[in-house]
Parts: sequence; C-alpha cells; structure tokens
Amino acid sequence: MKPLGLYSAGMYVFLYAPIVVLIAFSLNDASQTATWGGFTWKWYAQLWKNEEVWNAAYMSARVALATTIVATVLGTAAALGLRFASQRLLSVAQPLIMVPIVLPEIVMAVSLLGMFGALGVTLDFWTVAFSHVVFATSYVVVVVRARLAGMDTTLEEAAADLGATPWVTFWTVTLPQLAPAVVSGALLVVTLSIDDYLITSFVSGVGNTTLPLQIYAMVRKKVTPEINAICTLLLLVTTAMTFVAWLVERRGSREARA
Repeated sequence: MKPLGLYSAGMYVFLYAPIVVLIAFSLNDASQTATWGGFTWKWYAQLWKNEEVWNAAYMSARVALATTIVATVLGTAAALGLRFASQRLLSVAQPLIMVPIVLPEIVMAVSLLGMFGALGVTLDFWTVAFSHVVFATSYVVVVVRARLAGMDTTLEEAAADLGATPWVTFWTVTLPQLAPAVVSGALLVVTLSIDDYLITSFVSGVGNTTLPLQIYAMVRKKVTPEINAICTLLLLVTTAMTFVAWLVERRGSREARA
C-alpha cells in the first residue's frame, strides 16, 4: 500500500475507532465498560424498560418534529426570496444566514437564554423548539439555495407563458423540482435537533429533558453499557437520516442534470 493510502487508512481508523468501541461495548456482558465480559443483548432489553429514557426520547421527537416543520418552511421561503433579491441585498443576507452555522454554540446558547430572560419567558418545550429553529433554519436555506442555483428555469417561464399564476407555477413546477432539497434539508434538521445538547441544556428548563440531556445525566452517575446502547441506537437513527438526506439530494442533482 502506498504511503498516501496508509495515511488515509490511518485517518479512518482514528475517526471511527471510538464509534466501533462504543458499539462493541454496548454488547458487553460486564457491567464495567473497561473490561470485556462476553456478548449479550441484555442492555438493550434493559433499555427497553427504562421509562426515563423513553420519556426523554419522546421529548426529543416532539422537539424535532416542531423544529423540522417550522425550520423547513422558513428556510425554503427564505431561499426562494433570496432567489429574486438584488445583489446588494444578497451581499448582506448571505453572511447573516451563515452566522448561526459558524457561531459557537455556547455563544448562541447564552444569547438565547439572555433573550428569554429579558422577555420574561418561562423555559419550556417551546423555548427549546424555538432555539432549535434559530440554528437549524440556516441549514435548510443553504441546502435549498444550492438546489435553486442548478435548477432549470425554463419550465417556470413556460408555465408563465401558458398563463399560470405565480402561485400555480410554484406548486406545480417550482416545488416539485425543489422537493429533493426540501426533504434533504428537513432530514438534516431532524438530525441536528435530536443530537443537540449544549443549546438545549441552557433553554430547556425543568421537566423538559431531551435524550442528549438524559444521556449526560446518566453518565454523571456511572458509565454503563446501557449508555453505550442508547448512544448506539441514537447513532443508528441519525446516521440513517443523514444517509437518506444524502441519497435524496443526490437523486435530485441527477434529475436536474438529466
């Protein structure tokens, strides 16, 4: 194997070895994660009976659903609006769209907490969902705008020439072409929302524990194979969603080039 190949293989081992260890020790029969005690599924069975984990998973699912609906609608609308914006407006809007993506999470978490405190808003489910929408909408805008940049406008022009109103053209021509990017962006938002810990920990308040918060609370007590099992399932869910988003976007790109 050539040196560059060895280097690449080493990088992949470095990146994915911790994940492999995590999955392996979720099947460890020993209660300690540092030693191997044999193969077992008992931690997944025990996890199935853990009511606190199920409540946290339900909370995460509710937040992710609300976040995805709102962020997808807002992000798609913003991307369509920027499509017809002037160059002067774009020069201002584009950097502002990227701010929630590049801004350190701790800064956004503190700023959101400060805003809720200044407004006298009680921290609850809606503050978590709102906070997730704030950082997730930009991702939808980026994904949809990338699709818009490569989209054929002749079909929209033909629909307008045939007498279709802008609203009819949007629903029958524009949106079907944008659908792969919209779906891809929505799946990305679900993944980001489910995985978020830092911002959620600042704005969740009491009694609104999401799955990442529950995992951290369990880790503070003791690291057990049950925690590895939770993380493995969470890893599988988020990886599957990311993979589906990639497939949808790839298919949309192929259709656009065809």
